Amino acid sequence: MRTYDFVAVGVGPFNLGLAALTADLADVDGVFLEQRPEFDWHPGLMLEGVTIQVPFMADLVTMADPTSRFSFLNYLKQVGRLYPFYIRENWFPLRAEYNEYCKWVARQLPSIKWNTRVDTVTHDGEAYVVHTAGETYRARKLVLGIGTEPRVPAAVDQGPYVHSADYLPNKQKLQALDSITVVGSGQSAAEIYLDLLNDIETHGYHLSWITRSPRYFPMEYTKLTLEMTSPEYIRYHQALPMEVRDRLGREQRHLYKGISADLVDAIYDTLYAKSLHGQVPTTLLTNTALEGVIWDAAEQRYTLALHHAEQNRSFTATTQGLLLSTGYAPRVPSFLEPVRDRIRWDARGRFDVAVDYAIDVTGNEVFVQNAEEHTHSVNAPDLGMGPYRNSVILKGITGREIYKIEQSVAFQQFGAPTADIPRQLVTS
Repeated sequence: MRTYDFVAVGVGPFNLGLAALTADLADVDGVFLEQRPEFDWHPGLMLEGVTIQVPFMADLVTMADPTSRFSFLNYLKQVGRLYPFYIRENWFPLRAEYNEYCKWVARQLPSIKWNTRVDTVTHDGEAYVVHTAGETYRARKLVLGIGTEPRVPAAVDQGPYVHSADYLPNKQKLQALDSITVVGSGQSAAEIYLDLLNDIETHGYHLSWITRSPRYFPMEYTKLTLEMTSPEYIRYHQALPMEVRDRLGREQRHLYKGISADLVDAIYDTLYAKSLHGQVPTTLLTNTALEGVIWDAAEQRYTLALHHAEQNRSFTATTQGLLLSTGYAPRVPSFLEPVRDRIRWDARGRFDVAVDYAIDVTGNEVFVQNAEEHTHSVNAPDLGMGPYRNSVILKGITGREIYKIEQSVAFQQFGAPTADIPRQLVTS
């Protein structure tokens, strides 16, 4: 049986980037397994006109290899859109455009095996054996890029609710109802709320937006904050005690799960324009947690149990439609069960991810993509840090630095200095 250098499971943007970065490396032999028939990134959220929240340089390859033929700019050149993109003078690609770019890259990569679902992974004493329905693959290393799954609050266990991941296929069904409630606080919740708000007169529903956040937080996008997406912050955060990292994970959500400021303003401007002709049939509630739901099948209606944190007050609301924009959660795939003893786990049953993204007991056999938010913080889901992570993973796979790995890019220092600061550098 052929033994690959690595088998990568799952083809989202991060493993797709790894496939692109290894496509022209004659001495690196990898194969990528994906159960879907083709690449398609968040199809339920491809709202017209919305952009990704990172600049075009945060494509699959540029931050590792600016000369790559798989760059976003080369895609634009090949499809005849480079000059229109230049004239547009906007660093942020359309979300649908980014998806088309990824599809363009994926079509050029024979290393990807579509319609291939991994059933189990075993180890034969020397290498990992990846079993699928149709074929078996053997490799010295594994790269897990299966992505996250929609998070549904424990309180929601009944009725025909819709997660934001499935918004577009269910949009018409939602708009046929007399009331819709959006639960969530991030970019997707805001995009969906605005999309439904634009059609509120046409369909005549009451639209509510409920979040447990104290306010509708804009994503912080100042330059010194952006330095947290850096190798230095990765090393600093990963070395902190688990309890501190988990606390920071809760406190830092607005850094990458907030709403773009332009979108917040667009929502307000839309509400203002619509209010010219009378009260807009909408309710916006902050500081409010969803604590329970009751679905009345006869009435086709939810009763929501809600709690206002600052007032410590409980109340209820009714709605026909319930849209959950409650984010995504990492998952441990069941196919790893036969090699579970080869994986490192933390005290909470999560992957114990090393600074170089390895999770196995040997420290250089199994690597993860976007499953390390609890250890690497805001850098885990950030598209712009994907090429950096792939450069590090490739070094772990091959034993050499194929693409230059930055060590120091930030002006600021994240931890306490290792020695006292000289007196002349201290200011009063």
